[in-house]
Amino acid sequence: MKALLTKEDFVERKDLPAWLLESYKTFHETVTEKTFPCYFGMGGEMKGELRYAYITQQDWSNLPDALYEFLRLFDEPKHKRHGLFAFVEPFEKEGDLEAYRKQFWDILQYLHENDKIEWPPDSPKDPEHYLWDFHFGGEPIFVFGNAPAYKQRKTRDLGQSMVLGFQPRRIFQGLKGTEKGGIMSREKVRQRVEVWDQLPKHPDISHYGDPKHNEWKQFFIGDDAEPIVAKCPFSHKEMKTI
Repeated sequence: MKALLTKEDFVERKDLPAWLLESYKTFHETVTEKTFPCYFGMGGEMKGELRYAYITQQDWSNLPDALYEFLRLFDEPKHKRHGLFAFVEPFEKEGDLEAYRKQFWDILQYLHENDKIEWPPDSPKDPEHYLWDFHFGGEPIFVFGNAPAYKQRKTRDLGQSMVLGFQPRRIFQGLKGTEKGGIMSREKVRQRVEVWDQLPKHPDISHYGDPKHNEWKQFFIGDDAEPIVAKCPFSHKEMKTI
């Protein structure tokens, strides 16, 4: 059974769990709402360009295979703007934001520990380095967490499940933080986010390569307008202390 799902699979496959079908239904309704801030997510969902995966609370082993399969799509030019959204089976009872944050970083750590491809030697391993980025399958990937515990930042609540969004850096080609197209696109989306959330841009949101910015902090932002002061939960396997 393939690990990577398409939009059609939610209709055609009969083996998907009920919680996943419900989570995807809410996700679809949310990101296709006409005022949803992210043009890329909305367009990708409507055109069937997104891909999906899911894991249960007891078993995460499906996710590395799904991510490898997803990255192979980029060997074909037509898939250059695809994104992957991974649904996590909901807790029995909704947790607070810190519970989802911990699980989010545990999942990224799990992916790293089970990655068969070496971290690129010229990429920083320390998340406190401003050029650090998460890598899997040799690819730099921007990952962002969404969870039902977000009550103010409504754009980060995509339903009953925590949802991890995976965006390989290559999809931002021509839209990078310091390029004109990237600056304009980013500002349009952020303005719409502020309208949805009724909150100013989170202080940890910036662009990759900003020397005053830690990329990991915008992977799972707070439900407020306060900067994150904690240490990054992620540890490269070569940097772990005994």
